[in-house]
Amino acid sequence: MLNEKLAKEILNISIETGCDFAELYYEDTFTQSLMVENGLVDSIGTSVVNGVGLRLLKDYKCVYGYTNDVTEKGLKKLAYDLRASFDSKQELEKISGFSKVIAKNFHKKCTSLVSVSKEEIVNLLKKINAIVKDYDNRIVKVNTGFLITTNKVTIYNSKEKVIKNSREYGRLFISSIASDNGKIETRFDGPGSQGGWEYFTNTLNLENLAKEHAEKLILMLGAKECPSGKYPVIIGNGWGGVIFHEACGHQLEASCVGKGLSVFSNKLGEKIANDCVSAYDDGTIPNEWGSNLVDDEGNVTNKNLLIENGILKGYLIDDFTGRRMNLPGNGACRRQSYKYTPTSRMSNTYIAPGKYTPEEIIKNTKLGLYAVSFGGGSVNPATGEFNFGCSEAYIIKDGKILEPVRGATLVGKATEILKHIDMVGNDLAFGQGNCGASSGSIPVDVGQPTIRVDEITVGGRGGSINEYK
Repeated sequence: MLNEKLAKEILNISIETGCDFAELYYEDTFTQSLMVENGLVDSIGTSVVNGVGLRLLKDYKCVYGYTNDVTEKGLKKLAYDLRASFDSKQELEKISGFSKVIAKNFHKKCTSLVSVSKEEIVNLLKKINAIVKDYDNRIVKVNTGFLITTNKVTIYNSKEKVIKNSREYGRLFISSIASDNGKIETRFDGPGSQGGWEYFTNTLNLENLAKEHAEKLILMLGAKECPSGKYPVIIGNGWGGVIFHEACGHQLEASCVGKGLSVFSNKLGEKIANDCVSAYDDGTIPNEWGSNLVDDEGNVTNKNLLIENGILKGYLIDDFTGRRMNLPGNGACRRQSYKYTPTSRMSNTYIAPGKYTPEEIIKNTKLGLYAVSFGGGSVNPATGEFNFGCSEAYIIKDGKILEPVRGATLVGKATEILKHIDMVGNDLAFGQGNCGASSGSIPVDVGQPTIRVDEITVGGRGGSINEYK
């Protein structure tokens, strides 16, 4: 077990050959997964992982290594191997001890998920599974699952700071397949939280979630193909925020901005969006999926303003990349585990609420698409070009929602879509997911109220939108 005495010794070895900062990241993670397929228990598994990552910095140079051998011998070997990358005299004074950094706990108290019996969780999964499977005989496969992750972290660094943090995540998912006359439709719902067992048994109505999941799956199975063209698109609240997350959020991370690889590099203070658009990344929302008391450099997390009334106001910055930008980290440094070098990442990223109700936005749309949720997509951070497939969408005509359509793809550029958002709703909501990037896969919230993009390219196989006039 890594203690303060051993941490001090390892860091002092690490700084002897000239790095200007050293950091030890110790992690202990427990994971439990329970899966039910078509009413039968498919698997129950647990895993325990612990290890240490060591990061050495010198100006703009970063050397990183990790080990799950947390003995004195294993950690010394790691330190000697990494410090060989530097060959100057020691710049830092030897570490004499550590002072604790205490972060305010803003999470609400809740029942730990690991205290809930496997039997109770499995019974819940079977109940949800049956609701979906029994809805329609065209639903051929239903997987329900529950994932629990507890994560305890201790960070020691050469600034003589020690920071401790603990997190507990719970996520329930429903994944289903429906088939009819050669057509196949899939659907996924996966609410998650750091709000303990109460979130799943009190906050969520899981029976309603299961019924809606089945209803939408069958609805989209019978939908027409989406028409193509350039026309207005209303994007639903909650999970619709994945558009902003992917197309714009990643371009505001210092890992891209600091190297000049983002379309938003060197644009602080410039107008990049419509006046009605403001956006935040807020890691301080109590019990939210993407929240953290401290980031993975040990800095306190913040509510970071990104865009205000269309003006670019800030980036997401880690301490190391901030060196290139001459800006301090703002609590936005994250990593999947000790095996990854930390870097700037999103937490709970969202477009702020506006003044319109969703009904007003729909009523004011003559002809267009209502994209409720999204599946896969891709984005090029250097150009901002993106494409996203809609998993649930409807035609809007004369201010009314018409029939569902399938196969819709939204195509555009980050610098364009922000300027074309002309209506922002007042119904902010969040959706939970895992975001993959250079520092691994991490829990994040995407969020927004209902918004309207006045014009965007929509790909589909259903002919022209003009056929609905």
